[in-house]
Amino acid sequence: MREVYGAIARALRDRRQIAVATLVAVRGAKTATVGTSLVVESDGSFLGDIGAGCHEGAIIERALEAIAQGGSPRMLTFELDDEVLAGSGCGASLDVVLWLPPAEFEQTADALAAGARDVLWTLEGTRIEISRRRRLAIIGATALARELTALAQRADYAVTIIDPRPPFATRSRHPQADEILVVWPDDPAARARLDEAGAIVVLSHDAKLDLPALRAALASPAGYIALLGNRRVQAARRETLRGEGYDQRQLERIHGPAGLDLGASTDGQTAVAILAEMIAVEHKRSAVSLTRTAGPIHERL
Repeated sequence: MREVYGAIARALRDRRQIAVATLVAVRGAKTATVGTSLVVESDGSFLGDIGAGCHEGAIIERALEAIAQGGSPRMLTFELDDEVLAGSGCGASLDVVLWLPPAEFEQTADALAAGARDVLWTLEGTRIEISRRRRLAIIGATALARELTALAQRADYAVTIIDPRPPFATRSRHPQADEILVVWPDDPAARARLDEAGAIVVLSHDAKLDLPALRAALASPAGYIALLGNRRVQAARRETLRGEGYDQRQLERIHGPAGLDLGASTDGQTAVAILAEMIAVEHKRSAVSLTRTAGPIHERL
């Protein structure tokens, strides 16, 4: 989504004609997050994906009409009955606001492209909720952290990297991170970010960082907490925490060794395994092959 808002900001600066389609409601299968947007230029080119599948062509057509005709924001509703669904493979009905961003939206678009948090934009009485990104905090500015950051960005997570070691926690090493904090995991600034995070992944592989990170993570509301390391490391960290008074229920919040059993052997593959587990835990799914399941592929709303 940062790419989409960057494109909007550039188009407004260049005074190019564009329309933006923003998903505001979905019924049936959840294929995209409310607030996700798609930008369409007057030549028919577009950037973004609101998960519309077979709806997307119609959305682009209507966006081109809006560019040609101008006017106020309009709500588009796309409904598919069961007969159509059976033939198309689409499973969602969508409400999409189609709007022509005014010049003053350029600053907001720049902020969103730079990783700003949730934004509410009201345009001629139409309330548009934009860029509700999930938050991931990574402890340990390692090479694996760089790979996980890149993948998580593509999955629309806002990523904060936390590491007290200045040579590791640099923008040149982690150019895609939304935020880099050169502090200890139990620092107040780090704790604030961990409280905001939906997922916390501890990659430091060093007890001096692992343990304060796990203490802070367990004190947070994060839905996913993961710890890198082999089974011996996992046992040692848990034994230390148990000796400090943490009970079994608390320790069971820690996913470790981190990631799904994919046979990963490189940093890139390990990052895929961790991100896949993170997504499965968020959606309370089994993380087994879809060929072995019989239920809906997407979450039903």
